[in-house]
Amino acid sequence: MLLPAKAEVARQLRRYRAWERVMLAAPNDRTVRTTFEDSGYTLCVLMGKRCAREAADAAERYLRTNHITYLQEQQITCLQEQHVTCAQEPNERPRPGAAVRRRPSAAERRSPASERRSTAGR
Repeated sequence: MLLPAKAEVARQLRRYRAWERVMLAAPNDRTVRTTFEDSGYTLCVLMGKRCAREAADAAERYLRTNHITYLQEQQITCLQEQHVTCAQEPNERPRPGAAVRRRPSAAERRSPASERRSTAGR
């Protein structure tokens, strides 16, 4: 797995935290909010996370540890998430799109209405 340079992670994390403080001070300012969201997105892409908070936490962990320790922690986290997902699957209801559709029997296909249509033209 490729990891970003620690200097770049530190720079983006500082940028994210700075815009977070500005956004909390002026939450109605659209320009500030947009810039804050952009900095969060950049951090997400850099750290491979879907949520800006997760990306910020991952960046802090990455900066605290060395590459090997970080990768081991990530692997453990992924395995734990997979275990939780696998443990939850049996309790989930089947999705409506996954229902098996049954083909109508020959008797159902030959309904009285279809027989009337076929004999009406004679």
